[in-house]
Amino acid sequence: MSATAFHPERRHTLYLCEENRAAAAAFLDTEVDMSSVQRHRVSAREAPKQYSVVAYVMHAVGRVLSNHPEVNAAIRGRMRPRVARYSMVSGKLTLDASLNGRRVVLSTVIPSLDDASLDTIQEQVNHFRGGDPDTMPEYARIRALHRLPTPLGRALFKLRTRSLRHRPELIGTVAITSLGHRAVDSFHFVGGTAVTVGVGRVVDRAVVRGGEVTVAPMMRLSLAVDHRIVDSAEAADVLTELKSRLETFTPDYQPPGFGTPAFGTPGQGAHGYGPSGYGPDMRLRSP
Repeated sequence: MSATAFHPERRHTLYLCEENRAAAAAFLDTEVDMSSVQRHRVSAREAPKQYSVVAYVMHAVGRVLSNHPEVNAAIRGRMRPRVARYSMVSGKLTLDASLNGRRVVLSTVIPSLDDASLDTIQEQVNHFRGGDPDTMPEYARIRALHRLPTPLGRALFKLRTRSLRHRPELIGTVAITSLGHRAVDSFHFVGGTAVTVGVGRVVDRAVVRGGEVTVAPMMRLSLAVDHRIVDSAEAADVLTELKSRLETFTPDYQPPGFGTPAFGTPGQGAHGYGPSGYGPDMRLRSP
């Protein structure tokens, strides 16, 4: 056996996990027929536009949480707990990255998910997915945090993230994380927010429609909620609405030919959407 010091590049994850201990998590999941999303992705490539699965999920999350202000919230305190509810949906997206030569999980917060277009969301995903965390100014504070002694870094992290006013810009009001680039159908994680959405892979599966067996691209979508703020009944409403929005996806931008017989009619299912090339982006994963 060998023991080494904790790697500084992972300290932000350590501090976040320590803060998450207070959460009382409840977990739900469901299967989503991604036929409409996949048809839109295929037709968009003729524009050409490239959309990731996680961008569609974030697009849906913003719209659904704007309809559930009681869920778009944060809690702080034990003896005298206080709950803050936010008018804007801020989505924390986690990314699989390399920092100082070490594989780590980083995140970015995309504000105004409740009215952000699919293009805007995808531009942000591309920016952070393609950037270098060692030099990007957006990660300067993380790099500075890693240089501090652990006791001081932990104290500063708590001080900043425990502010209900600043939480949306630092941690977001909802977390979205994906392991769909691997052979993972479902997973659950508490991302430091009242709601965490987990995205699994998209895989062709047999489904029954109208008494007949057909094949459709299916995705497992999971939800972890902080039960101190969100009751299971409302969490079930949120998950059901997310499923409905993805299965009946209505884009801000409709590529030429979308909805025509060549791409099928929404709700009829589709063939040929296997896991290769259709899962969420390779660099998106859970912290």
